Amino acid sequence: MCHHHPHRARKRWRIAYAIIRAMHSLAKVALSKKNHYHLSQKLFKPPYSILDVKPTTSHHRCADNIDKKRLSEMVKEKDINFLRRFGGVEGVAASLETDEENGISCDNHNVSQRRELFGSNTYEKQPPKGLFYFVVDAFKDTTILILMVCAALSLGFGIKEHGVQEGWYEGGSILVAIFLVIAVSALSNFRQEGQFDKLSKIGSNIQIDVVRDGRRQQISIFDIVVGDVVSLKIGDQIPADGLFLNGYSLQIDESSMTGESDHVEVESTKNPFLYSGSKVVDGYGAMLVTSVGMDTAWGEMMSSISRDSNERTPLQARLDKLTSSIGKVGLFVAFLVLVVLLVRYFTGNTEDENGNQEYTSQTDTSDVFDAVIRIVAAAVTIVVVAIPEGLPLAVTLTLAYSMKRMMNDQAMVRKLSACETMGSATIICTDKTGTLTMNQMKVTKFWIGQEAIVEQAPSGVINPKILELLEQGVSLNTIGGVSNSISGLEFSGSPTEKALLSWAVLELNTNIKKIKQNCDVLYVETFNSEKKKSGILMKRNVDSTFHVHWKGAAEMVLGLCSSYYDNAGDIKPMDEGERIKIEKIIEGMAASSLRCIAFAHKHVSKVEIEENRDEKTTQKVIENDLSLLGIVGLKDPCRPGAKNAVEACKSAGVDIKMITGDNVFTAKAIAAECGILLGQEVGDDKVVEGEQFRNYTHEERMLKVDTIRVMARSSPFDKLLMVQCLKQKGHVVAVTGDGTNDAPALKEADIGLSMGIQGTEVAKESSDIVILDDNFTSVATVLRWGRCVYNNIQKFIQFQLTVNVAALVINFIAAVSAGKVPLTAVQLLWVNLIMDTLGALALATERPTDELMHSPPVGRTEPLITNVMWRNLLAQALYQIAVLLTLQFRGESIFNVSEKVKDTLIFNSFVLCQVFNEFNSRKLEKKNVFKGIHKNRLFLGIIGITIVLQVMMVEFLRKFADTERLNWIQWGACILIAAMSWPIGFFVKLIPVSKKPFLNYIEELRHTLFQIYGNHVAILF
Repeated sequence: MCHHHPHRARKRWRIAYAIIRAMHSLAKVALSKKNHYHLSQKLFKPPYSILDVKPTTSHHRCADNIDKKRLSEMVKEKDINFLRRFGGVEGVAASLETDEENGISCDNHNVSQRRELFGSNTYEKQPPKGLFYFVVDAFKDTTILILMVCAALSLGFGIKEHGVQEGWYEGGSILVAIFLVIAVSALSNFRQEGQFDKLSKIGSNIQIDVVRDGRRQQISIFDIVVGDVVSLKIGDQIPADGLFLNGYSLQIDESSMTGESDHVEVESTKNPFLYSGSKVVDGYGAMLVTSVGMDTAWGEMMSSISRDSNERTPLQARLDKLTSSIGKVGLFVAFLVLVVLLVRYFTGNTEDENGNQEYTSQTDTSDVFDAVIRIVAAAVTIVVVAIPEGLPLAVTLTLAYSMKRMMNDQAMVRKLSACETMGSATIICTDKTGTLTMNQMKVTKFWIGQEAIVEQAPSGVINPKILELLEQGVSLNTIGGVSNSISGLEFSGSPTEKALLSWAVLELNTNIKKIKQNCDVLYVETFNSEKKKSGILMKRNVDSTFHVHWKGAAEMVLGLCSSYYDNAGDIKPMDEGERIKIEKIIEGMAASSLRCIAFAHKHVSKVEIEENRDEKTTQKVIENDLSLLGIVGLKDPCRPGAKNAVEACKSAGVDIKMITGDNVFTAKAIAAECGILLGQEVGDDKVVEGEQFRNYTHEERMLKVDTIRVMARSSPFDKLLMVQCLKQKGHVVAVTGDGTNDAPALKEADIGLSMGIQGTEVAKESSDIVILDDNFTSVATVLRWGRCVYNNIQKFIQFQLTVNVAALVINFIAAVSAGKVPLTAVQLLWVNLIMDTLGALALATERPTDELMHSPPVGRTEPLITNVMWRNLLAQALYQIAVLLTLQFRGESIFNVSEKVKDTLIFNSFVLCQVFNEFNSRKLEKKNVFKGIHKNRLFLGIIGITIVLQVMMVEFLRKFADTERLNWIQWGACILIAAMSWPIGFFVKLIPVSKKPFLNYIEELRHTLFQIYGNHVAILF
């Protein structure tokens, strides 16, 4: 019916809509005195009815016409006139059924209806790369392509010569081996991509403060819906597009959206618009969410960006260089082999299976072609073995494995390179609060003037006048809050704010709600780590008087005071003698590792307020001639494992420096408690203040920076300065940080570690690793894992290079002397597979051991292949070359076997040598290579799989692998030859090696030759 009469249907909709609107207006009047809100019917009316109703002059009726698209465009375009037509922010809030103070209802039905209507706060991401992408990618490898051409030609000539039944073996087996290599490498990369995708999802799941049902609570950024009231503070990322509800001095960095580096001031009249993805750089406030997910400019932008996980870490770059160097050597050897074999073939120096000369002037063209293809395949296979493509795979595997494990150990890696760089760290600069301490503050001491208030119920002993001022100072000069929940009172804000609020409410019996109703806050200067204090200008409604309240680090606030209140409520002038006495009180509290916070107050006149505006007519809070109200001491206990973690880092040769905003005495006390300062180390050169460090000359700083253990009263700039000095001295520096102002130091450091709980979004974005539990023990764990990554990669390089050197030398010598290679293309591809892929899996997944934390850090300049590794790998490679060449030239007579069996013996011994050598590679310097092997089941599993597959290759896949069956004696001989690598590995480790890198000797030789013979000879080296 509707289909035939659209006008009648629309008319009926309008009538129904008008009735709903009228009923809704009545309901609204009835419900206006209640705080509980429901989403009204108007949010769920058909979209075309919104467009049909013409705007009227009434604000609320105009606001009722709001729809998803209009809302979203209004914020994106910052259309203030459009907002006014909707009755301003209040009109939009009413239209979205949001109580500006209490937020929306927590009711699941209400939240899901909003999500259904306005969408969820997620954006469409480009799908992750599929398995097919990685298979195609693996095919792009040049050597694989050359081998495939060889395999195809070999297949063609083989079938032509021997028929389909027999002729496909050689070409087919090369193809199967190629596909095996491709499949394993593609699968590994595919799994790795999935791992990164998972981590990126976890990384973008930010916790946001919202107000629902009058309670401030933390929810995931993905759970935010249109109509939510979000609390914003310095360092927060704005989670969705929205409008400013209330707050003070709110400044936003919109550079991520607009590219403008100037901070934008947000306030209710001129610019109440807030963009998703931008950051809060100053002030605090509350916002009303108006559009989420794909309806925001940020959502549109993010969905078009594909996250690239192909980031190259410094270690990967070094390995790429190493791979290409080895590849060049391999190419050179392969070229020589190719030339030698071709020359031998065409000069008639080779024989076929029947002992006849292979090439004569009468030889058929197809036979010549077939022989040339076989020779090219052998040369190409040498290149395949020489190029250690397992290296990138090993790095990828070990990084992916360690990232996954580190996640379990409370560390989320944001930048891959940090994993390995952390292993080289020589210095860790750590915060105190929350990292070394538990960040669970509690007020344990309170002084008024020079009198300590020690009674259990301090509100009974404090003078009423001081009590009133203190209550104002705590209740109004804060970004924390108090709300009622089922379980009782809930305090929100930073740990310091929560401690002060709970002290005021529970011990001073403060009624925060009543104070907020009786006073108006006119201007706020928010706390940041630079100022270390916050202040407000407020007006008392009872007598319209103006007051200034300051709160912050005790000595900072004390410096602003010229008088103090005593407990009788009288203001006493503060001369130098009194000031020293109060400073001594602060020092005494700080020495007991208490954080000291002071409160100060001043009664101001309107004239003073006007005079205190700056040139831009911006209001400032007066901060001179204040009266000290009182000082509180907050206890923040040390974390239980902090001392052990500090000791573990020190024994690993990593220096720990504590950088804190607290005063010298608190800093010293905590540093001594955590083991950063030892009893005898409390000298002036070990502990400095930020200002003192800042005022040093550059030369003084460079001279003293190594000995400094603690920097107190530091600003983020001092932290940055210290990091720069340490880096200039050649240190690899890790820095922890949680505040927005820590971002420059986190970026400057080699490894930036941000805090997952206390850290602001700005700090997290500037960091490389997020410490999820804010605990220093987790920092020490990251150090262990960093060293483990580096160590695992070194183990694999040693293992890989041994095989490369041995395979190259054996094939080259055999080709030059005998005219044929003992290891065929398929056999070398098989060695390549077990060595590159299975070997990488086995060695890259070793877990960190305690001995890693007993060796000094690697530092910046240490070569990747150390002298110890050269010693180990050359010893094993020389042994393998000697044994296998003996078999090549004397094997037939020693074992009294045919040439085919001799070649199988060489192949079998070669593979088993690698299996045994894999055990040797587990420890670079320790003689006991079996320690902890039972814990690594993956390693044992891979060794087992390799042996089973090798038996199959030799015994059952003879046509495929070009092998002959071996008897028990021959198997025993192969195992004996391979097992010799264990005692060789043991005794070689007794040989001492020089600390000077092996390649430096070559460089010196080159330099000497250059001086004697000039450039032509030196260039050969």
